Amino acid sequence: MNYDFIAIPDAEVPLALEPVFQHVVTTYASEANKTVSMWRAVPDDLLDFKPHEKTNPIRTILVHQLLSERRFFGQFVGTEEPPVEELLPSGEKPTVQAYIDKYFWLVKERLPQLAAGTTSWWLEQRNFFGGLQRERIWVFWRRVLHTCHHRTQVQTWLRLAGQHVPAIYGPSGDVKWDEADPTYSLEAARRGG
Repeated sequence: MNYDFIAIPDAEVPLALEPVFQHVVTTYASEANKTVSMWRAVPDDLLDFKPHEKTNPIRTILVHQLLSERRFFGQFVGTEEPPVEELLPSGEKPTVQAYIDKYFWLVKERLPQLAAGTTSWWLEQRNFFGGLQRERIWVFWRRVLHTCHHRTQVQTWLRLAGQHVPAIYGPSGDVKWDEADPTYSLEAARRGG
């Protein structure tokens, strides 16, 4: 993959205490990189853009990401999280970079905690919304999916605002490279078996 920006290079992703959980740590770093890349594409003057009266503006989505991810990790996964008062950038209308800095800081604090997880830690039952009990690893993956959902909202708002959309899991309508094969044909789908 050819990405314009990588916030957390592979060399900075901590090694999992138990190698079977390395994919969890690596995936969290990779998804954070994709989120930061999408946020970087938002011009400051579009932070308050929303495509419909019933949708949240981009700024609200970024705020929600910071706050809800802290809640998920602190309350449900059980990681040590900073005080809520430290989560958001200061000022009345912070810049995109200020939100990115906070997000990147939070991710970097969580990575070593995730890497230290043992099998018993990852498989421990945790409280979840609605009185549910779920394994910690289930809660973690639920958070990753929740983050993808909000990243897609930002991506969609950017497209609707006529802005450049960066590559996420491969090329976007704006970013292409020669080796990319987006599998739009039956022939491409047949590859690999």
